[in-house]
Amino acid sequence: MSGRKRLLIGGCAIIFVAAGRMTAGQTSRAEGLAAWQRVYSVLTHPRCINCHTATAYPQQGDDRHRHGFNVVRGQTGTGVPAFTCATCHQRVNADSTGVPGAPGWHLAPLSMQWQDLRDQIMSSGAICRVMTDRSKNHNLDGAGLLKHHEEEPLVLWAFQPGRGLDGSPRSIPPLTHAEFIAATRTWVEAGIPCPAR
Repeated sequence: MSGRKRLLIGGCAIIFVAAGRMTAGQTSRAEGLAAWQRVYSVLTHPRCINCHTATAYPQQGDDRHRHGFNVVRGQTGTGVPAFTCATCHQRVNADSTGVPGAPGWHLAPLSMQWQDLRDQIMSSGAICRVMTDRSKNHNLDGAGLLKHHEEEPLVLWAFQPGRGLDGSPRSIPPLTHAEFIAATRTWVEAGIPCPAR
């Protein structure tokens, strides 16, 4: 075999191997949508949705009842003067009193509501579209959403929510934080696809 043929065959082999590497690491839309459903299962758990309300007040408990003491959202989502979220919610859980805590305790902005005005959880597609709308989500792209899920103290709190007033552990989302991050990463790698419904 001549040197020219070897060079041509070798060059083609390199191109095929490189092409295989480029496609082997890509995540399909179907994989992304499956991962999104896992993400959605966490977002709609009471630990998350209680603060992603469409109401003028937070909710609490697994039954998502109105927050006690007539707590209201306020203009910035942190309560009202003299009765802000930080009045009770400190930087850590207070298991002796049942008051949950994490740095920067506040409600999600109304632009990030995950329930409708009838208190019904929005569909998977609707929440996905809200999450990926950069005009509503503080201009976060896929990498920004992943970082938010990895590092935001209130997201982290959902997986270690402490104990309630009666001393029993609060329920946690259906995935571990590591599983949630893995699902979010797969969804982001697939291009943050949203289901139709």
